[in-house]
Amino acid sequence: MDFALSARCEQLREQLGDFITNVVDPATPVFQRQVEESGDPHFHPPVMEELKAEARSRGLWNLFLPENRHGAGLTNLEYAPLCELMGASPLAAEATNCSAPDTGNMEVLANFGTPLVQDQFLQPLLDGEIRSCFAMTEPWVASSDATNISSRIERDGDHYVINAHKWWTSGAASPRCKVAVVMGVSDPDADPYHRHSMVVVPFDAPGFQVVRTLPVLSHDGGGGHCETLFENVRIPADYLLGEEGGGFAIAQARLGPGRIHHCMRAVGVAERALELMCQRAQQRVAFGKPLADQGVVQDNIAESRIAIEQARLLTMKAAWLMDTVGNKGARFEIAAIKVVAARMATTVVDRAIQVFGGAGLSDDWPLAQMYTYARTLHFVDGPDEVHKMQIARRELRKYEAYRA
Repeated sequence: MDFALSARCEQLREQLGDFITNVVDPATPVFQRQVEESGDPHFHPPVMEELKAEARSRGLWNLFLPENRHGAGLTNLEYAPLCELMGASPLAAEATNCSAPDTGNMEVLANFGTPLVQDQFLQPLLDGEIRSCFAMTEPWVASSDATNISSRIERDGDHYVINAHKWWTSGAASPRCKVAVVMGVSDPDADPYHRHSMVVVPFDAPGFQVVRTLPVLSHDGGGGHCETLFENVRIPADYLLGEEGGGFAIAQARLGPGRIHHCMRAVGVAERALELMCQRAQQRVAFGKPLADQGVVQDNIAESRIAIEQARLLTMKAAWLMDTVGNKGARFEIAAIKVVAARMATTVVDRAIQVFGGAGLSDDWPLAQMYTYARTLHFVDGPDEVHKMQIARRELRKYEAYRA
């Protein structure tokens, strides 16, 4: 295994770090003020368009896409440290057009979209002109098992008709969200892994509606997460992604890179939390000495550094394997780091909140929002239990001969 960063990656990391430190982070208070003044938590502040223009002028745009024709042409290993930097800064991902769920959707549209889909939706997404959402999870079934999905996608001549009730549709609350990537059942008589198809549905299609937003631990903002309804929505047959019955395979292809991106960002979130924890520990005095001199605080700082380094190494290994043997060959590492990164980030942010005391629970500091993000990672792209089940099954297969 070779985790050495290429010269190009080192250069981009330096450029991205400078952009975040000197442009993005100073704009964060402006972003927050513009949202607050609008009265809409999902408002798109003008300052974000300024950041995007600056990122594009610096060549820091669509860094996540491996295809040279669309993105920077970076490997997963090269993208990992850049994505980590974005995780430490709440605006950096969107400013560089590398935020979820658009990243996964763009990869799907690039790999499986028809020329019509790529022209109407992929190009505006690549240009940062619109946002997108991903509609897979359903409120009435255990969607951690994707074969449970009951939404229908039915062929009708030159069209498909979609009837679906979804929730946790990530990104749908953004006023700039114009298209949904939807998964549903197209052939209920097929085997569990060939029953589904995936289509794109424009937001202006008759029969589609965003029912409500779903706050996460009472936080609601940005692209949000929504309950969405598709009632007899008709779309052209060219809006099918890939082939009929290929939806499950496309979902797996989408979730592999998406999972590793979340883990990369989680490492960045934890690094930022540890930085804040150390700063606070040096500034505050309790029982006659700085918190930094208290043994329990030192222990939490040391444990956090160890956990971050372990998670980063496993993330890099997973990224390296994705580059060398493909997503399928890296399934174990992707599942493992998805569990490890969520657990690590949640724990480190929680420790930082504890060092901050009551201030850590307030919106005066970013820790409460960071904790919300870290806690959701235990569910995003599959709950921890599913990933651990897959890992355990792989391990147990080695010892089937011992089974009575």
